[in-house]
Amino acid sequence: MQHVERRTLLLAGAGLMLIPRSARPQGTRRVARIGWLGVRDDKAAAAQSIQLDGLRAGLRDRGWVEGDNLHIETRSGTFADAPALAAELQKANVELIVAEGGIIFRIRALAATTPLLFQVNGDPVEANLVTSYARPGGNMTGVTALSDSLSGKRVELLQQTMPRLTRFAAIANQGHPGWRVEFDATQATAKRLGLEVNWLPVYSPPDFAAALESATRGGAQAIVAVPDNLILSQAKLFADHSARHKVPAISGFAQFTEAGNLMSYGPVLREVFVKLASYADKLLRGAKPADLPVENPSRFELVVNLRTAKALDLKVPQSVLLRADRVIE
Repeated sequence: MQHVERRTLLLAGAGLMLIPRSARPQGTRRVARIGWLGVRDDKAAAAQSIQLDGLRAGLRDRGWVEGDNLHIETRSGTFADAPALAAELQKANVELIVAEGGIIFRIRALAATTPLLFQVNGDPVEANLVTSYARPGGNMTGVTALSDSLSGKRVELLQQTMPRLTRFAAIANQGHPGWRVEFDATQATAKRLGLEVNWLPVYSPPDFAAALESATRGGAQAIVAVPDNLILSQAKLFADHSARHKVPAISGFAQFTEAGNLMSYGPVLREVFVKLASYADKLLRGAKPADLPVENPSRFELVVNLRTAKALDLKVPQSVLLRADRVIE
């Protein structure tokens, strides 16, 4: 009798080993739930975004694997959609929400009940997202790409690429917190280099056509597009304007250059979200957003589009090309 029972147990154990892992009972093992809120008109595009890919990679590096101990609930839409989409994420019982770009400003009220992680290009203190960089003090924290040194460097890169440059236009979303830092740095660098700058504010997509027209009328030889998500959303418009008027443009994200503009210098977006994954990991393990300092990106990249340079009859100097992290040919 004992022999039969032992044989039965062995066979049962062998049969259990043949059951796919996904079909086995999970018992009480915790599966963390994270919400992702992206800025897209096409809701299906969120899962393929560079930013979300970076978040997933960073979480995997820290032992959080989708389909095993992690589930990422994704939503993506316009800024107007954000509050409703965020409410859906809360109903899905996510433990925290990672917000792409300026969409955080539309959902900040959710921080009363759900930790929020952000990536912004402005000043989170001025925007009242956090109390200070070192001690955020509330239920939000993240990464900001705001930097006066980056603003000045973009002007320098233009001047090095266009030695005869005397006048350029700077187009910026003046609704973005921290724009004054960008303004001061751009003006200071222009003055130091003996350049005239025409500052042109925008607030929404319909404003861009008029701003670009003003740049043309003002005799701008080049354009600095102060980077944020609104500016990036109009990258193709900048490229089309450059092609028509032979006026190169520089901004802060590689995607701006990939859309057909001359160059970009700024943070590597994917790596920003790898960094945010480290925040998410700490929150999932019990940390509080109030105790996680807001940080700046750790690496920046210069991307140059030589196809665009050729179309604009512009020769990019070797000194700039040697510093480029990527050249589009």
